[in-house]
Amino acid sequence: MTSSPALNSEPPRLEIRNIRRFFDGRAVVDDVSLQIRAGQVTCLLGPSGCGKSTTLRMIAGVEMQDEGEIYVDGKLICDTVYRVPPERREIGLMFQDFALFPHLSVADNVAFGLKGPREEKRARVEELLRKVSLDRYIDEYPHQLSGGEQQRVALARALAPRPRIMLMDEPFSGLDNRLRDGIRDETLSLLKEEDTAVLLVTHEPEEAMRMADEVALMRGGKIVQQGAPYNVYTRPVDKAAVAFFSDVNVIQARVDGALVQTPFGEFLAPGHADGTDVEIVFRPQHVRIDFDRNGSGPLPTATDGVPARATVVRARFLGNESLVEFRMDFDGAVLKATVPNVFLPEAGRVMWLTVPRNRCFVFPV
Repeated sequence: MTSSPALNSEPPRLEIRNIRRFFDGRAVVDDVSLQIRAGQVTCLLGPSGCGKSTTLRMIAGVEMQDEGEIYVDGKLICDTVYRVPPERREIGLMFQDFALFPHLSVADNVAFGLKGPREEKRARVEELLRKVSLDRYIDEYPHQLSGGEQQRVALARALAPRPRIMLMDEPFSGLDNRLRDGIRDETLSLLKEEDTAVLLVTHEPEEAMRMADEVALMRGGKIVQQGAPYNVYTRPVDKAAVAFFSDVNVIQARVDGALVQTPFGEFLAPGHADGTDVEIVFRPQHVRIDFDRNGSGPLPTATDGVPARATVVRARFLGNESLVEFRMDFDGAVLKATVPNVFLPEAGRVMWLTVPRNRCFVFPV
């Protein structure tokens, strides 16, 4: 029996190699490289101003890179000399403003980028509008649709010419929270069905985790970490990477004999020289809370370390979890803990906290 060739033997649908873009002598995109395969969704995630949208514009061809190369299916479409025009790149674009033509019907908006006989274009329009559940609005106009419906029309229009690549720049930010999750899921399903390679720009970690097969975390014009969402979340490269996805607690310490002393006992700090100042970083949801038993807490364990005594400062219910702030006896620092559902201990109550060792990250200051 002959085995089929591995999927990854084919060139990536989209590949960018070492692209740079300078404004006023400053690199706003600095040596960025990415590979995205057909049917794959990659999220370019980072704060505003880190170079995400500039990267998208260079791929789309509306802006020229100063260094680097861009390939589609292994073929060069742009370097610093050669440039395929944007309209010939077979790349679809979706932005947060849906940019529908107000004077055109839904059908004419979706058909705008299509070529060929009128009957074929109409069939493609009807097919896509059925897929986004808008076929009954085919003869309506954009102003007659809700924001979510307009977004789905914009998606259908972008997919109509069967682009090999879809670039999406904060496409869901204009939608209210009630609509956003459902429309994101519908969009993702349709893009997968069309086998489109997708590069989605967002500053929302939840959106990246929900939609992406791969996350590229961007900061200061560079990709600082890249991988599956689970790996980026659980194996962050630095404190800023941890903090981008959630609130954090930070304990300052100094290495002595490959160990650091904390309110929660000793932590291993391999690879850090003695005298190095480090930060032990952990998320509020990983703090474990136990009750005081006549001045004592739970026994120390190898996995959770030494319990630390703390006093409740305040507790708030946030809808699907409770946030409790504690003041540590050890040094007066305030630590946060989140607990599923309702947990609202009164201020001034003494409790004991532990943090699993495998949920903590040690970074040099």
